[in-house]
Amino acid sequence: MNPIILAIIVVTVIGLIGALILVAASIFMYVPVDERVEKITEALPGANCGACGCAGCADYAKAVVEDGAPCNKCVPGGANAAAAIAEIMGVEAGSSTPMKAVVACSGSCGKTGKRYEFEGIQSCQAVKGLYGGDGLCAYGCLGYGDCTRACPFDAIHIVDGIAKVEREKCVGCGACANVCPNHIISIVPEHKRKPVVLCQNQDKGGDTRKACTAGCIGCMKCAKACPKGAITVENNLAHIDQDLCVGCQLCVKECPVGVIHVPAND
Repeated sequence: MNPIILAIIVVTVIGLIGALILVAASIFMYVPVDERVEKITEALPGANCGACGCAGCADYAKAVVEDGAPCNKCVPGGANAAAAIAEIMGVEAGSSTPMKAVVACSGSCGKTGKRYEFEGIQSCQAVKGLYGGDGLCAYGCLGYGDCTRACPFDAIHIVDGIAKVEREKCVGCGACANVCPNHIISIVPEHKRKPVVLCQNQDKGGDTRKACTAGCIGCMKCAKACPKGAITVENNLAHIDQDLCVGCQLCVKECPVGVIHVPAND
């Protein structure tokens, strides 16, 4: 027999045997997949942000179907995604509270300054590793945009030296908060009229004023003005309990440095 023809026959036979092995393996090793997992994955926004506590959208869909995870844990998808998942699962969606990122810093360029000029990698994490950052305030926004690069929705940008959230775009996924080395970004329920303290400085009032003219000085005027006892001052910094706050905004009016804001009005 011609050696070339023989080689072709041998290769063909090997290919057929390999194909049969693959077919047999696909039959005997087949793992059934609940079609609801695929349907739920398609109903999710595909951000893979991890706000639900899972590795990604597909992982969350699997958790809903196999582990009974709540239908309303997708923050970016909000109420629409929760309703779609509930319909697929044949259960009640449950309430879904909109969440937004809040940057607790008011130290824009005109209100604070730099201790030194940083010429390294333009990253908050990088400058944080050098003497705790280049800003006069060691607690404030570093302004190098790690949060902007982490946001999958283009909802946060550096404006006048500090991070600024576009509330219309923000879905509260928490990606920005996870990468902030100073931990000044938090994810809070979307309250239309409830104020927050946009500062994290825990120094004494005089030292805070030297670092930033917009920093909380711990004067306690806000706490005294609050009729519901929702404000406490600890470590020279005011804190607002959002559960106790009724949104009267008396604290906003009383704050002498204007560091208490209603985010929805910014």
